[in-house]
Amino acid sequence: MKLIKKSGAAVLCICMVMTLAMTLPGRVRAEETAGQPQAESGQDTASGGSDQPAADSGNGNADQGNGGAANTLAQILLSVGDGQETPVFKAGEETSLSINIMNKGNQDAQNVQISPVVENVNDWPFDMSRLNYDKSVGTVKAGEQLSAVWGNDDGGKLVVREDVTGQSYKLVFRITYDDGQKAYETTKYVFVKTEAAPQKGNEQNNDQGDSSNESGQENQSGSGGGDENGGEAGGTDAGGWDAGMEAGGVYNSDPIVSGGSGSTTDGSVPRVIVTGFDTNPKDVKAGSDFKLTVHLKNTSKKTAVSNMLFDFQAPASGTDAAAEAPAFLPTSGSSSVYLDKIAADGTKDISIELNARADLVQKPYSIEMGMKYEDKSATQFEGSSSLAIPIKQEPRFEFSEIQVAPDTVSVGEEANITSNLYNLGRVKLYNVKVKFEGDAIEGQEQFIGNLDSGATGMIDGIVTAVAEAYDESNCKLIMTYEDDAGNVSTVEQPFTMTVIPAADMTDMTMTDIPEEQSGPSIPVILLVIVIVIAVAAIITVVVIRRRKKKLIAAEEEELMDEVDRLTEDEHQQP
Repeated sequence: MKLIKKSGAAVLCICMVMTLAMTLPGRVRAEETAGQPQAESGQDTASGGSDQPAADSGNGNADQGNGGAANTLAQILLSVGDGQETPVFKAGEETSLSINIMNKGNQDAQNVQISPVVENVNDWPFDMSRLNYDKSVGTVKAGEQLSAVWGNDDGGKLVVREDVTGQSYKLVFRITYDDGQKAYETTKYVFVKTEAAPQKGNEQNNDQGDSSNESGQENQSGSGGGDENGGEAGGTDAGGWDAGMEAGGVYNSDPIVSGGSGSTTDGSVPRVIVTGFDTNPKDVKAGSDFKLTVHLKNTSKKTAVSNMLFDFQAPASGTDAAAEAPAFLPTSGSSSVYLDKIAADGTKDISIELNARADLVQKPYSIEMGMKYEDKSATQFEGSSSLAIPIKQEPRFEFSEIQVAPDTVSVGEEANITSNLYNLGRVKLYNVKVKFEGDAIEGQEQFIGNLDSGATGMIDGIVTAVAEAYDESNCKLIMTYEDDAGNVSTVEQPFTMTVIPAADMTDMTMTDIPEEQSGPSIPVILLVIVIVIAVAAIITVVVIRRRKKKLIAAEEEELMDEVDRLTEDEHQQP
């Protein structure tokens, strides 16, 4: 009995120990979980010093039902200049500068501050009237856009510098922001254009002014000619095309005295103008390299100029006009060209190798050429010129496989020819026409019409075979089209069509027909079978009718016999 009690006590102890072992880890885990801080909304986990927040611990709402491993990636992506045209500022005017800031990420950018980066005063087209140009934007929510504006506050308007030369300026901005936990910094830039002030110097005794106008009217052998009026050209659009300039045109501005005594020893202002330019090759195609040669002339008949520096600035181009890359870039080296001197009333040429972007639209693009030079008295001058360079897009298209139905025809028969025309280029094809030619076929021309970039044209024609043809590629599809200038181009696409001789019916005689038929044809056999079946059916019907007649006759005879017996019985009865 004591042994049983001891055994029961031991079993009870073991059960208690096992119960504690099973419940204790659960309590510990619950206490550990309760002791961890919950993720707060807006907190982000930085990703190894990345410039953008990596994982959003609060907004991402980690899926704890799946182990908490699925965190949504949170990002702040700031861009500037979205939806803005390239602004144009005139020398001396009071204006304002507005820059759009858009958050293309999925997390709010807090404490956004934008500051212009001005390392050289010549890189900023406005008077430096303030010590600080920082702008605080506040919070830019995900998917929203705000604007930073300079020149509309208590500090007054921005004043464009009087010495701007009409060139484009690249404005660099430093943007700082945070996500509520970590600070970030990025650098963006936009392009703006300027218009130089008209020359205000006293030139009533300057006979070089007349010679300048005369030289400005000259159009030498280059592909671009000088501006006849020597005045300001029209406004510039986002693509870099000056609406007041024709393709191949040149605009020259008046020089501005930027240093020295302010005039030459004889009181005149030496002008250096562009009389024209050449491109090699003549037609500049998008995506290709070309050599630009500019023809220069010193209009002063008394003063030579020296120490000349020319800087080429191409316009920004693209869907986002304020922030895209320039339309032209130097193939190597710098965009500046140095020239030693030009004698009085002398001419010189300068050249630069450029590359045209592949995605440029087919139209003229203006390129700004700023120039700096000095005379023998070290008086410094600045001027600028605009060159309108037309860009051509190479047309690209393809034909689908040409289908001929039927693939073999006899002379005198017709065939249907179909194909698809795909416009793979960036330019529109005008007045597209197709026709089919060959020694063995005849057909009419088909008009397809205008074909936009990326569109498909349907080719569907009927031809008549006129002669035998068995050779490969014995026919061709000929397509003609025009470009936007009305120039006609022709393209040929070969294909093969088999034409056999027509059947000669005069050689066939009545005696030839039985010889060609060596045995009974299938229709004759079917006719015989039908006849046999019909005869058998008729015989069967006749036999059945005869049997019915015999049966009826026998029945009538038996009936008559029965009647006779009954009559005899009646007579025999007393």
